[in-house]
Amino acid sequence: MNPVTIIGTGMAGYTLAKEIRKLDDHIQVRMITADDGRVYSKPMLSNALTKQLDIEKLTQMRATDMADKFKLDIITQTRVDDILSECQQISTSRGTLEYSSLVLACGASPIRLPIGGDGADDILSVNSLTDYEQFLAQLDNKQRIAILGAGLIGCEFANDLVNTQHQVALIDVASKPLGRLLPDLAGDNLQQKLAGAGINWHLNASLEAIEKTATGYSLQLSNAETLEVDLVLSAIGLSPNTQLAQSAGLEINRGIVANSLLQTSNENIYTLGDCAEINGQVLPFIMPIMHAARALAKTLTGNMIELHYPPMPVVVKTPTHPVVICPPAPGSEGEWIEEATSNGVRARFMNNDRLEGFALTGDAVADKNALLKEMTA
Repeated sequence: MNPVTIIGTGMAGYTLAKEIRKLDDHIQVRMITADDGRVYSKPMLSNALTKQLDIEKLTQMRATDMADKFKLDIITQTRVDDILSECQQISTSRGTLEYSSLVLACGASPIRLPIGGDGADDILSVNSLTDYEQFLAQLDNKQRIAILGAGLIGCEFANDLVNTQHQVALIDVASKPLGRLLPDLAGDNLQQKLAGAGINWHLNASLEAIEKTATGYSLQLSNAETLEVDLVLSAIGLSPNTQLAQSAGLEINRGIVANSLLQTSNENIYTLGDCAEINGQVLPFIMPIMHAARALAKTLTGNMIELHYPPMPVVVKTPTHPVVICPPAPGSEGEWIEEATSNGVRARFMNNDRLEGFALTGDAVADKNALLKEMTA
C-alpha cells in the first residue's frame, strides 16, 4: 500500500506524524519538505532573545533523528510541483511519488505590503528557523528596531527586544495593540504597560516609504512622522500557502477549504495547520493544530473522527504584562464586559448570561482556569 504522505515538516506536519505513530506502529508515513526538516517550536522564536536561545538551542531535532525515532520517511530539500489527484500521485523535484492519502500542511507566508523607497526589500520577516537565523545576523550591533504590526507576534517580538536593551518602535494602523483580539480597556492596558517597558507606539499609522541612510533607514509614516531606525521587522500577518492546492483544483477560500474530517474537496486529500480553513475558520495557533492533528491521525488510521474544538485560550508571550485571550467564535452575539483589576483587566464576552469568550491582562490572567471551566460547563 502506498504511504500516507504529508507535505510540510512544520509543527502541523510533525505533530500529525507523531500522533499517527501513537496509533499505528506499522502504517507507512512519508514527509516531504522544501527545507532541511529541522524540528523547532516556532512560538519560541519570539522570546528567544530573552531566554538566550541561539539556533542550536532552538533546534530540537534533526530530520534524520525524527525519521529514526518515529519510523518516518522524510525527504528534505525537495519541492512539490504538482498534485495529480486523479492517479494519487505528486510530482516533485526528485520525481513522481504515489500516495494513499495526502495531507497538505504547507503553512503560511508573511504578507508583504507595497511599500515605497529603496529600503523596502530590506524589511525582514520571521516565520521559520531560517528566517530567525537571518534576523539574528542582521540584529547584531543594531539598537533601533521598528516593528510593523502590533498583533500577537509583533507585541511578542517588541517585548523580547526591549528586554534585551533594544529601542523599539511599534507601528500599526489600528488604534490599540492586538486590535482584532482585545476589547478597548484591555488593549489600552497592554499598550500602557508595554510603553512603560520602553516600547514606543505609533498607532493609527502605516509605513508609506523606507529609504536607506548612511546609518540605517528613514521611515515615512502615513501620519507624517519620520523615524530613524537600524532595522525593520514586519509582523503584519500571514497568508495561507494555497498555491499547490489551487493548482490541483481544490476548493480555496481564505485557506484550503476543509470539513470536520479535515478533508478537502478531494476525498483523499486532507489539510491542517496554517494553510487550512476548517469549517470556515483559519486558526494559526498551537492548540487548534494539536487538536486537528489528533483528530486527523485517527481518521488516517481507520477511525474517522470529526474535529470539534474546545475553548482554546491563546497565551501572548509578553512577560512585561501577560495576556491570555479566548476569543468568541466568529459571528457570536454578545458584548464585552470589562473591569479593571489591581494590575490588569478582566474582560468577558457575554451572550446574556452565557460566557462566550474572555480576555485577561496582567494579574487577571490568574482567572484563566476558572473562566475556561465556566465556558466548558
